[in-house]
Parts: sequence; C-alpha cells; structure tokens
Amino acid sequence: MSSRAIPIVPIKIHPRLPRGRFHNGRVAMVLLTQLLFFVMPWLTWHGRQAVLFDFPGSRFHLFGLTLLPQDFVYLAALLIFCAIALFWWTALAGRLWCGFSCPQTVYSQIMVWIERAIEGDRKARIALDAAPWSAKKLALRSASHGTMVAFSLATGFTFVGWFVPVRELVGHVDGWPLFWLLFYAAFTYLLAGLLREKVCLFMCPYARFQGVMFDKDTLVVSYDAQRGEPRGGLKKDATAPRGDCVDCGLCVQVCPTGIDIRHGLQYECINCAACIDACDEVMDKIAAPRGLIRFSSENRLAGKVDSARRLLLRPRVAVYGALMGIVGIATAYGFATRAPLEMNVLRDRAFLVRETSDGWLENGYTANLVNTGDETLILSFSVDGLPGAKLAEPTIVTLAPEKSASVMLRVEAPPEAVQRGSQPLRIVAYAADEPGVSVGESSRFIGE
Repeated sequence: MSSRAIPIVPIKIHPRLPRGRFHNGRVAMVLLTQLLFFVMPWLTWHGRQAVLFDFPGSRFHLFGLTLLPQDFVYLAALLIFCAIALFWWTALAGRLWCGFSCPQTVYSQIMVWIERAIEGDRKARIALDAAPWSAKKLALRSASHGTMVAFSLATGFTFVGWFVPVRELVGHVDGWPLFWLLFYAAFTYLLAGLLREKVCLFMCPYARFQGVMFDKDTLVVSYDAQRGEPRGGLKKDATAPRGDCVDCGLCVQVCPTGIDIRHGLQYECINCAACIDACDEVMDKIAAPRGLIRFSSENRLAGKVDSARRLLLRPRVAVYGALMGIVGIATAYGFATRAPLEMNVLRDRAFLVRETSDGWLENGYTANLVNTGDETLILSFSVDGLPGAKLAEPTIVTLAPEKSASVMLRVEAPPEAVQRGSQPLRIVAYAADEPGVSVGESSRFIGE
C-alpha cells in the first residue's frame, strides 16, 4: 500500500486567477456560449422567434427549419451525433468538454468572477471565510450571493424563453413558465453558486465512465515527472540534482477542483489547463522551457510515440469518426430530401365497398396532410394505378404553413376495371401552382 498521504480537499475551493492562453480560451468559450444562450431567443425569423422549442404546439423552430412530430427522428439523430462527437473528442483529447464548454463549468466560472469582483482575490476570499461574522462580511456575502441569484434568475428567464415565446414572458410570467424559471434559477444557483466543483467531484457520472474512452494515446493534462523531479526551490549553491519543478504550488492553487496534477492522472481533472498556464508562467520566470505541465499522452511521456498521426490513427478514434460520418451524412441527406408536403392515407373501415347510383364501385379514404414548409399550399387530388378510377368529386384543400388537415376522399371505379378482392391504387396530392410539390401514398381498393 502506498504511504503517500491522501490530500484533503477543502470544503470550499477558492481558485487563484490564472493567466495564459488556455485561460483566455476558457473566457472566450464562456462569452461565446452565454452570447448564444442569451441572444438566440430574441432573434426573429420571418416574423416569428428564430429558435423556439414549442412543446405545446409540437413544433421546433430552428430559423428556416421547422420540425414537426414526425420529424423528431432528425432531432434524435442530432442528439446521437452529438453524443458520438463527445466520445470521439474525449478519445482524442480527454475532458476538454468539461474544462471549456460544460454548463456546470461555465456557470461556476461566472459565479467565481462575481465572487472575485465583490469579495476580492483568492487571499481575500480565504480570509473572509476564516473571519467571524461581522457587518462587513454580511454585506460582502449578501452582495455576492445576491448578484449570483440575480444572474441565476436571468438564466432561468432565458431558459424558459427557448420554449415559450420570449417576448410574451416580458412583464407576464405565471403558471408553468414561472415554475420552470424558478426551478432552473434555483438549480443554477445551487449547482454553480454553492456546490461548484463538488458537482464534478461527486455528482457528475461523466467523470466516472470517461476512463473507458481513454487509452494510452489520449491527450490529457500531464505533469512530466522525468523532467520535473526531484522538485525543490531554486538555491544558488545547491549541488544536488534538481528538476525543473520549483514546488511553488501554483498548479494546485489555480485548479478549480483542488487537485495536484503532479500526482498523475486523476478523475477529478477536467482538463481546463489552468495548471498549464500557471506552470508556463513560472517556467518563463526561471528561464526554463515551457511544457513541464502540458497536454500529452501516457505513451508520449514514456517516449514510445512521437508522431502526431498516432493521435488520429487509432481504432476507437476511427470507429467514432466513422459513426459520426454515417449519422451526419444520413441526417443531412434526410434534411436535403425532406418534402414540404407529407400525406398518410387510411381506408375508411366503416364500409369495404358500396355501389353508386350509376353502378360504379366506391371506396372511402381519409388523407392526413401536413404542410412542413413555410408557404401556403392549395392542394388538389388525383388517383393513379387503377384504370378508370377517379375521385367522386373534385376536392381542393388550402393548407397553411406548418399546419395539418384530414380530408375525406371517395374513389370510384367502373366494375369492369375492378377485380374481385383488393387491388393497389395510389392517391396523389399536388399543388397546381407549384409543380414540384406533390406526394403520393399507396393504398388498396376493394372490389366486389
């Protein structure tokens, strides 16, 4: 059993503010994700909200694309694509999603910014935690947590605005929209404002099963022990061999989950690369090469592989990439060939066949139509596949965009053209003023 002491994670972690290229990248991702989250519901597209997941109306609006219930297979395909993309990216470069884009990480970082702006830097916040309660402490904590609650309410309002027309919510929020606003705001404040890194350490399942997607060539934040050990401070007269690590502890102080990356790969590491920025800054000061802590793989640290091609040419990466390509191409093809008009035809089961006054045979059908486009369609109907068959009476239907309708149709055929039993026929709906818009559905015609 190892004799190394188990590090104690403090009840509340106050990460030091890092500076460097990876921190700048995290800030950019926070700004980008929040810009998309807060701005998208306010955009308009042809007189309606550009992005709206309208569950009561069973419609998802994505700019010029409208998904109806029968189109939810595309949404499922998109979710599958995103899941495979996450697995693919994790196999390549570890938990970059967690460190840069995960909502929990993004909101936690915003809460830390709020806390830092009001309560001060890391040392000031630690001192405030240790200080007894006073008017100053109460004022600072009230201001910081009040601002966090206000931000959480803003996120809750915006979240609801993705599902309810956001302009209708302004000045009038009640019922279920109010419930979900408060629910989302409460969880934002609880998870990002209070629990923060505890969600990553103890609640998030992704940290637990990520190991099955890693291998010895996955890029993760790594400490180069061969170069850094033995660690120790800089001394002018030192004669003992010393590595590049000066044991300053900054890599631990900037870590949002409070781990020491020098102990090796740990499930708590979210690949935020804050320790890389802190270590690079120290290496610059002591005139040592950067990269003592860097993105690397187990095989690279061991000197077993140098080629970057190995990063991509791995079985699991190739399999994930192939699956992404298949799902992506299939989804794109489905969107490209998606018809603006859909129809489903059901025979009228109230009667099989009846004879009209002029001796013809008649069957009844119900045509269920859906206009998936953004133009009003004026539809007519015809019958194919059965010689002499025709509609008992001309039928014209006006179908508004994104609307559905059911139409009763009666098809007649001369007795000499109809065999005993059933035979196939095809009912066609078409827009006379738009030649490219038509749809046909096969059914059966029952004879004598």
